[in-house]
Amino acid sequence: MDFRIIKTVISREYTTRVKKKSFLVTTFVVPILFAAMMVVVFLIMGNTKERKMDVAVVDQSGIVMSHLESGDRVTYTDYSSEVPDSIKAHLKDYGKDALVVVSPLDSVKKTVSVQAYSKDPLGVEFTGGLSRKVDDAVEEYRIAQYGIDNLPQIMEDVKSNVKVSEYTLDESGKESVSESGIYMIVSMLLGIIIWMFIMMFGGQVMSSVIEEKSSRVVEVLISSVKAVDLMFGKIIGIALVALTQFLLWIVLTVILTSAASMFMGKDMLKSFSGDPQMMAQTVGMTPEQMEAIGGVVAATDTTATEALNSQPDGLQTVMSTLSNIPWTKLIISFLIFFILGYLLYASLYAAIGSAVESVEDTQQLQMPITIPLMIAYLVILMAFQNPDSPVVVWTSMIPFTSPIVMLARIPYGVPMWQLVLSIALLFFTFVGCAWLSAKIYKVGILMFGKKSTFKDLWKWLKQK
Repeated sequence: MDFRIIKTVISREYTTRVKKKSFLVTTFVVPILFAAMMVVVFLIMGNTKERKMDVAVVDQSGIVMSHLESGDRVTYTDYSSEVPDSIKAHLKDYGKDALVVVSPLDSVKKTVSVQAYSKDPLGVEFTGGLSRKVDDAVEEYRIAQYGIDNLPQIMEDVKSNVKVSEYTLDESGKESVSESGIYMIVSMLLGIIIWMFIMMFGGQVMSSVIEEKSSRVVEVLISSVKAVDLMFGKIIGIALVALTQFLLWIVLTVILTSAASMFMGKDMLKSFSGDPQMMAQTVGMTPEQMEAIGGVVAATDTTATEALNSQPDGLQTVMSTLSNIPWTKLIISFLIFFILGYLLYASLYAAIGSAVESVEDTQQLQMPITIPLMIAYLVILMAFQNPDSPVVVWTSMIPFTSPIVMLARIPYGVPMWQLVLSIALLFFTFVGCAWLSAKIYKVGILMFGKKSTFKDLWKWLKQK
């Protein structure tokens, strides 16, 4: 390889792409859209008024209606003396949004069944809340059947809500507060960043090769540049473009979101972040799950408040957990896996691009590349549950999945020998795949008028 020529190709690829209107538009539009999306979410959560529901209830059991307390969102009205079919047929005339029918009490199983009727779907929140209220009614009825004095109060007194506080120990035995949820967020974020980078910009390498091949520009380039030098120059040049765009996205997103927070004011942000229920609904989690990743859910009684105050607060837990992460090791590993993972897959994408004449022809050849990436993505979703499971450990060693999975394991602690072995395997696999890809690229880049198959690729690999 001629590194002087490779440098020239890199310079050409980089300058050509960063000057394109598409690059400039994408670089500036994406952060604006992302910041706008965040602003819209805050505005919606701060100003949305939830629809109030009027619900008719026919309680044939006699034990449920007393537990259906009306609230800000739902008003329950007792229609137990009326026929359910009549109400069901004339919901609009009754001025009700839904009808809830509770069956007569089953004296053997000591339970009831519930049916809800409405013109429009009621939603998971309503049905879930109704289910919990009915469960409470049935539980109270069952407790009362034991005939023990003050049993409901006894049952309430024995309930507990114990929160587990996590502490990690360093080599000297010093302990520090930690939270598994923070490790989960960091590991998933790093793994997904590399996954997105490989998918997006590896695909750009392939598209660029196809574009030059279909336009016959490559024939002119090959006359003065070796195919291998052209391939590596293209791969590295697009990587630099991707890094430039990625860094600009981060900077612009931070600037725009900071400006948006100043525009909206601290009160709106505080009202949003101070409502655990609202935050939980926004990210699709329960308040308990929010607490598990460091959020502090407001206590509703004195005992819970005292218990919560005895534990490290949310901010202290987050900061302590972040300080426990081996950042130097993580950042260095991130850069190594980031570079080697991209180079490995970009060389494969370049080989595929050289073997076809249009993007439509790449579907079959892309399958062996996309499957390991999808497997790695699925594995990181379960890595935080058991980072030392055999599946996670092995996929963090296999070169085609290690750039993504190993990054997800590092925050939880990885033996140095495993990390070194994973990097070594990835490096030598990249060298081998790059050599094989270069052989395919050298032949395929000048092949026209024939749809390539795996059999053709195998023939090109055997050529000297």
